[in-house]
Amino acid sequence: MTFPFDALVFGPDDVDLSRSPLAGRIDAETYCLGAFNPGLTRLPNGNLLLMVRVAEALRRPKYDGHVHSTRWTPERYELDAWPVELVDAADPRQIEMRIGGWRVLALTSISWLLPVELTPDGREVVTVHYDRAIAPQESYQCYGVEDPRISRVGDRWLMTTCSVSPERLCTTLYTSQNAFDWRLEGVILDHQNKDMLIFEGLIGGRYWAQTRPLGEVFLAYPQGSEYRPGPSINLASSPDGLHWKPCDQPGIRPHSATLSTARIGGGAPPVLTERGWLTLWHGAEQAAPVGKYRTYWSILDRDEPWRVLDTGHKPLLEPAPSLTEHYGERQYVTGVVFTTGLVDGGEVWIVASGEADLACRVTHVPKGAVGM
Repeated sequence: MTFPFDALVFGPDDVDLSRSPLAGRIDAETYCLGAFNPGLTRLPNGNLLLMVRVAEALRRPKYDGHVHSTRWTPERYELDAWPVELVDAADPRQIEMRIGGWRVLALTSISWLLPVELTPDGREVVTVHYDRAIAPQESYQCYGVEDPRISRVGDRWLMTTCSVSPERLCTTLYTSQNAFDWRLEGVILDHQNKDMLIFEGLIGGRYWAQTRPLGEVFLAYPQGSEYRPGPSINLASSPDGLHWKPCDQPGIRPHSATLSTARIGGGAPPVLTERGWLTLWHGAEQAAPVGKYRTYWSILDRDEPWRVLDTGHKPLLEPAPSLTEHYGERQYVTGVVFTTGLVDGGEVWIVASGEADLACRVTHVPKGAVGM
């Protein structure tokens, strides 16, 4: 599909690490591994805001027979040392421990969130708000704050993030009255329930959200079913945005008609249209090293969001290797477009995505491409 606009608007070379939350608080040289997976919303002044995930990594993680990772503490950022013979550090994003029982990781980078203000059409950067960056501040965030999704509900903004630590991989909530000054409300979903997207509006007076609990075992559907077993996009509702009850009915499930459903998860928070709630989600096809990620769309019933009214079984967005080829050897994954934001742009939807876990991609998608 040809789009009116489809380009990278912000990437690792655009991040000034001298203004990073880590600057002056860590005894090591760092670099920007990626600036990607941005939350997206429209500001009160009409401009757009990208809340960019910045992955800041150690320039030299391996020395003195150890591989090092970074961890936040209230006083400073600490370096943890892992003996090289006990770990696998082949993946530039993580350190995998060679221990029995279950998979245990440390991260080669620590993530924080950087607000980047764009023009109303999302084509150009207006300013970068380093003074409003969001960094770890609680023990359950000691390995970083990742993958924000922003929803406006009424007169306030709600931003879900994945907070990472040895304690848990959990979903945390930030709230704001202006999309600039954010308050951490705490943990709202527990261990490894990721990709939480709050609907941009209430249904029956309640908040609704898509969730994606992870698991290792899935039960088979009967032969001939239209669905495949595997991770699905579930639903939950809440009276206040803080306390969530899972929905009894299933949400979006892996579909036999869609190629990339080895793993699926929510992408952009659902927005209300004439037909119902438009939601963009990612589907992954199994491939080395992390899979091939594409973006799909569905329309959910406005009153019963567990009812899927329509789905595009062909990808809406494909990975675009040409957008990141100028990064050369700095690319560490390929075949990934990870959509994380959606706003109304008049005749088009303005879609924000992470491209190749490296940079922020903005795409103008004609509304007719998603069943409008």
